[in-house]
Amino acid sequence: MRAGEVSEVSQDYLKAIWSAQEWGGDPMTATELANRFGTTKANVTEVLKRLDELELIKRVPYRPPVLTAQGKAIALSMVRRHRLIETFLVESLGYGWDEVHDEAETLEHAASDLLIDRIDAFLGCPRSDPHGDPIPRSDGRVESHDSSLLLAEATAGSYLVLRVSDADPQVLSELAEAGVLPEARIEVVTTAADSVTVVVDQRRRAVKREFAAAVYLKPTAVGS
Repeated sequence: MRAGEVSEVSQDYLKAIWSAQEWGGDPMTATELANRFGTTKANVTEVLKRLDELELIKRVPYRPPVLTAQGKAIALSMVRRHRLIETFLVESLGYGWDEVHDEAETLEHAASDLLIDRIDAFLGCPRSDPHGDPIPRSDGRVESHDSSLLLAEATAGSYLVLRVSDADPQVLSELAEAGVLPEARIEVVTTAADSVTVVVDQRRRAVKREFAAAVYLKPTAVGS
């Protein structure tokens, strides 16, 4: 079964279930799925029941749903579509990185696998999207990161920015202004209750803690 053979709702649920744990998060419960999609828990239960019948998830009473191999393949296909579309919009159409998430959420359902493969080839098979999220390959392989440390939790030291969550456009805009972008090397200087002070490109900036919670880091050796 391929992504195009299931409903858009099913595609969204499978992608959400997979994405929740990509960066070390907990599995999504029915309640969290209801909050994510702005619906009732009863509606979520019906969707999960259908996904179970299609053998795309395994349902265990009182536990979060688990993707089957087939469900994971569809989820990764949708993640691939989303991230390649975001990359195309930024690199080829001049979108800002804070403008592409909602566009990609819509376009990913309409795009065929052939179109996505053509976009991938056109862009030179990029490894990650504008926010630093790895782009799954057409065969489902996806690079995993070995760190899920948040800037909001970091102690003083040197770090490489791996990824910035694209959930909030305002956060992306503010972090771009501060130079906190994927692959940027930053120095965490001090932390306070409401902010984290960093040095990026020799500029000292105070990043609000709620913004810092969207930034994923990897420690680096000084001078590396």
